[in-house]
Amino acid sequence: MTNSPSRPRSTGAGSDRRRMRSGEDFDIIIGFLAFWAVVLLVVTVWMEVTAQPALGWALGLLASLLAIYGMVRLRRKLPDRR
Repeated sequence: MTNSPSRPRSTGAGSDRRRMRSGEDFDIIIGFLAFWAVVLLVVTVWMEVTAQPALGWALGLLASLLAIYGMVRLRRKLPDRR
């Protein structure tokens, strides 16, 4: 071991790359949630049309839409994809 202090971390190109990848990860998650929101919308409408209980499906749809809204708001803080 040495008694010298460790090197300070620089905020160079690596951090920008991580931030850009993080934005792409958010895009993937948003797409995944949007797919399931469409599936839940179709199931909810089908349950309503066939006069079956649809409250659980509708609440799942609401939860997925709120998750998409939150993810889009967080995504806006990250840099655009290139």
